[in-house]
Amino acid sequence: MDTIEVSNLNRQFLFRQSHVGQSKAKVARDAVLRFRPHISITPYHANAKDSNFNVDFFKQFNVVLNGLDNLDARRHVNRLCLAAEVPLVESGTTGFLGQVTVHVKGKTECYECQPKPAPKTYPVCTITSTPSKFVHCVVWAKDLLFAKLFGDKNQDNDLNVRSNDAARSSEHAGDAFEWSGNEDLEQYGRGIYDHVFGYNIELALSNEETWKNRNKPRPIYCRDVLPNRMTQQNGNVDITDDLSSASAMASLGLKNPQDIWCLMENTKVFLEALKLFFTNRRKEIGNLSFDKDDQLAVEFVTAAANIRAASFNIPSHSLFEAKGIAGNIVHAVATTNAIVAGLIVIEAIKVLKKDTESYRMTYCLEHPSKKMLLMPVEPFEPNKSCCVCSKTPLSLEINTHRSKLRDFVEKIVKAKLGMNSPLIMHATALLYEIGDDLEENEIANYTANLEKVLSELPPPVTDGTVLTVEDLQQEFTCNIHIKHREEFDEEKEPDGMVLSGWTQAPSEKKDDKTSIGNGASTSKSLPTKLGITEIDIEVKEISGGTVSPGTKRKLSEFSDGSTVDQSSDVDQTRNNKKTQKHDDDGGLVMLDHWDSNMSKKQRSP
Repeated sequence: MDTIEVSNLNRQFLFRQSHVGQSKAKVARDAVLRFRPHISITPYHANAKDSNFNVDFFKQFNVVLNGLDNLDARRHVNRLCLAAEVPLVESGTTGFLGQVTVHVKGKTECYECQPKPAPKTYPVCTITSTPSKFVHCVVWAKDLLFAKLFGDKNQDNDLNVRSNDAARSSEHAGDAFEWSGNEDLEQYGRGIYDHVFGYNIELALSNEETWKNRNKPRPIYCRDVLPNRMTQQNGNVDITDDLSSASAMASLGLKNPQDIWCLMENTKVFLEALKLFFTNRRKEIGNLSFDKDDQLAVEFVTAAANIRAASFNIPSHSLFEAKGIAGNIVHAVATTNAIVAGLIVIEAIKVLKKDTESYRMTYCLEHPSKKMLLMPVEPFEPNKSCCVCSKTPLSLEINTHRSKLRDFVEKIVKAKLGMNSPLIMHATALLYEIGDDLEENEIANYTANLEKVLSELPPPVTDGTVLTVEDLQQEFTCNIHIKHREEFDEEKEPDGMVLSGWTQAPSEKKDDKTSIGNGASTSKSLPTKLGITEIDIEVKEISGGTVSPGTKRKLSEFSDGSTVDQSSDVDQTRNNKKTQKHDDDGGLVMLDHWDSNMSKKQRSP
C-alpha cells in the first residue's frame, strides 16, 4: 500500500520524479507495460495482510515473489504460501548486501524455520537514565521527548515532567511541557531545554548509587550555550500547510545534512524546530508521531539526541546518520536491488520449470570471496523443530499469577508469533477470539478475559496448561506449553516471559555429519556495525578438494554419515546473536558473520 517518495527514486529503475505520491504497485505496472505491453499485470494498492488476500487468493498462483518491507508481513505471506502449497521466493537487500531464498513446502526450509530476531529494543531505564550509545539518545529523543511534546498527551511517557520553575505561575506550572498559548515561544523552548538537559540531569545525579561505576553526565543549561536570544520576536512566522517549507536548517542557513553540528548549532536547531512546530504546524500537535520523511521532525530529534549525547559524553552524529538510526535505515543501493531482482527471476523460472534440483539460495556479498560476489548454496530441508511448517509445540515461561491474557496476546501471540486474528483455546474452552462475526456478548466476554491474570481465567491457565493458538486467515496453528515462573530479569527479559522451543534442530555428533564451510573467509567484507543476521553457507567437503559454491548436490549428502574433513580453512556456522537491519524499504537481510576462528558446528537436516 506504499506510495512513492523522493527517497525511493535513487534505488530502482521504474519510478520517476513525476510519480512521487502515487501508488508504487500501479506505477510499477504501468512502467513494465511500456516495454512488455502484451503481458497481464493486476496491481493492488492494498495491505498484503488484508483478509481478501487469503489462502484461496494465493492458490491461483504458480509462484509468489516477495519484496515486502517488514518481518511481520513476510511471516504472514510465508504461512499463506505454506497453506496454499505455493512456492515462495523470498528476497531482501541492505546496502551492498542481499539475498534470494526459495521455500517449497515439505522440500526446503520455510522462511520461519530459523526464527528471525525481533527489532532491537532497549530497557527503559537505559534510555531514560543511563545512555551509553548514540542510539540510546536517538530513541530517547524520538520515543520520549518528541512524543511528549508533539504526540498524544494521553500516552504514558517515562519523561519527568514535574517542573521546578516557580516562575511559571500558570495553571500548568507543575508540568514543564505545557505551553500556555501566549507564552513567548523561545522562552518556552528554553524552558523545555533547561528541564530535560539541565534539571532532569541534576535530578539523576542526586542518586549517587547509579554513578558509582559509571561516568557522570553533566547538566547543560541553555543560557550557558546560547546566552542571547536567537530572535527578538517570536510567533511572526506565517502559518502554512506546506510541510516542506518548515525547516530549522533552512532557517539557520545549515545546508549539509552530513555535517556534525556543535553544541551551539544543536541548541539553535532544537529551539528553531520547536518554534516552527508551534507556528507552522500547530494544528498537528497532539497527533504527531515521528516520521523519518518529516524533515522538521528529523531535525528536532537529531538536535535533541546530540545535546543529550553531549551531556553523557557520547560523540555527536550528523543529521544524515541520526536519520538512519531513527528510521532504522541502511541506505539502499540500486545496483544491489537490480542484482537481487535478477536472482529472483532466475529462481522463479526454476520453480515454473519444476527444476527442484537446481534451486539455490543466493547471497550477494559486499566484497569478493574466492573472487565471487554472488554465493549460491543449496536450500536446507525443513527444520523439524519449526512450529510453522513442522508444527512443533512451543514452551512459554510466564508468571501465571501476574501476567494477564492481554500480555500473552500482545507480547507472544502477535509480537512473537505474528498472528493477526488469533483464536486461543484451553482444551475445549475458547478464551479469546477476534472476528467480524462475533456476537456482542462474545466480544464483551473476550474483552473481559483480556484483563484477567492467566490463573484467574475460566478455566485457569497454570503450570502445565497447554494452550492452542490459531490464526484462521493464515491457517496456522500451534500448541504452547505453559511453565509457571516467579521472577524474570528486567534487563534481559523485559517482556516478563520467555518463549522457547522454536530453535534450530539440535546438532548431531561430528562423526555423523559432514562439515560445512564456504572455503574462504569473508569476515572482513561484512561490516559488523550493520549487525547483519547470519545464514549458513554450506559447501560439501570431499576427498581431494572442496566443491565450489553452487555445485549441484543433494540435501541428503549432508546427512550421509561421511567423515568430517578437519582441514577446511573456514567453517560457516550460525551465530546465535541475531539482529536485523532494514533498508529504507525494510528489506530484511540474513547473512553470516564469516569467521575463520569459529568452531566447527554441524547443521541438522
